Amino acid sequence: MLFIFFWKFVSIAVKEIEIKSITLYIVVNEQGEIIMDILKLKDFTEDFLWGASSSAYQCEGAWDEDGKGPSVQDVAPVMKGTTDWKVCSDHYHRFKEDIALMAEMGFTEYRFSIAWPRIIPDGDGEVNPLGVKHYHEVIDECLKYGIQPVVTLYHFDLPYALQEKYGGWTSRQCIDDFVRYCEVCFKEYGNKVKYFLTINEQNMMTMFNMGGYKTDKERYQANHHMLVAQAKAMISCHNMCDAWIAPAPNITCVYPLTSSPEDYLAAMDYDQLRNRLYLDTVCFGKYPEAFALYLKERNAFPDIEEGDMEIMANAHPDFIAFNYYGGSTVKYVSEEEGRAAKEKMTSSKANMEEFMTGMMTEPGMAVGCKNPLQEETSYGMGIDPVGLRITLRELWERYSLPLLITENGCGVPDTLTEDGKIHDDYRIDYLRKHIKACQQAITDGVDLMGYSPWSAFDLVSTHQGITKRYGMIYIHRDEFDLKDLARIKKDSFYWYQKCIKSNGKNLD
Repeated sequence: MLFIFFWKFVSIAVKEIEIKSITLYIVVNEQGEIIMDILKLKDFTEDFLWGASSSAYQCEGAWDEDGKGPSVQDVAPVMKGTTDWKVCSDHYHRFKEDIALMAEMGFTEYRFSIAWPRIIPDGDGEVNPLGVKHYHEVIDECLKYGIQPVVTLYHFDLPYALQEKYGGWTSRQCIDDFVRYCEVCFKEYGNKVKYFLTINEQNMMTMFNMGGYKTDKERYQANHHMLVAQAKAMISCHNMCDAWIAPAPNITCVYPLTSSPEDYLAAMDYDQLRNRLYLDTVCFGKYPEAFALYLKERNAFPDIEEGDMEIMANAHPDFIAFNYYGGSTVKYVSEEEGRAAKEKMTSSKANMEEFMTGMMTEPGMAVGCKNPLQEETSYGMGIDPVGLRITLRELWERYSLPLLITENGCGVPDTLTEDGKIHDDYRIDYLRKHIKACQQAITDGVDLMGYSPWSAFDLVSTHQGITKRYGMIYIHRDEFDLKDLARIKKDSFYWYQKCIKSNGKNLD
């Protein structure tokens, strides 16, 4: 908020000046002297995509219905005191009701994922016609309301059969199986879906070792196989249909904790490992050199077969989708201190802060730490709308591709009042600040296609169950009591509805 104080009354005038399509409001006094100038923000484009996101394993439920095979998420242990993935929000059975509510909010897009083991239950065998039929119905329901489906092909839910058969992404066989699955989707849905996303948050799966890999070498080998699979899927998409296709990493703005040269370099290196690796490879067809050197020094650089890099160089994304939740702050850490932090993370006595510190540690490079200047949610996640503006500008300037925000949200325990309401002013404030940051980035010259926060309705969070709620629609259940699974509109529902109707002009 800008406060302007005038010590004496003066006669002023406001003049509008347009310079290279950027409008400035110049406030002058009666002598023609400039008192202040205000940048007028550009409007969101008329075809701007307003919506929200979800993922199959976090919302569908029906984990073993209609021929679906188990995914690695279905068999993975969950944190004590949290629910599993068997019912979630019951979106599989209630998608028509949920999409109708999205239409009521005014959505022009809905980003969701297709469950690979619902299409091919064992990952590499027969196609499941009931699974194919279900997503036709979901897509058709979106189109009925003028909602553009944005389809993620892979969102953490690898068919468990492939993990058991050959170790999942550690095997090159997974490349061919993933491409075959993608091609089934392109064939079935390519004439209806305009936007496909390849792999959700591949960088998070790799950096936080979501595959349970035993060594860094194994971890980055699996990552390489995903990169090659992604490239092949992009080429197949362009050959088989007219849709656009993009990667979907989680991108953060990386800050040094202090102004020391060591911390600045740590932030630079961590940005390359955390962000640029996944976008440079898909956009430029090569690994960042400093990243490659870092892994080679640790005997962790992947084995690359002849033709892999050529495939990656020949695959071209049409845009970049990315998830953004907040900034990351790091400081330099020595090899010894970094390894100690990693070892402490695995200790049975490690607390949550020690665990997260270990997860964000790269020995000899950087360790994650709290930013004293950054506001946080009740779950300790940073709230950094300025970081979103920075991220949008950096991505646009480096890759020159249209951008789509596919996740951004505020996860907190919402309280259902006695009169059946959810007053989530904190979520409204979060969304308002980040949408304003989007508009500022557009004014900066960024080509931003749309904004799709996480999420339309409450989902089961990957780590904190249903208690950590992100939705603008409340799902009436708790961790272990399904209650009636009723859909209840939060205050943020009506606020976002108003925002969309005004095309981002009304953020009050």
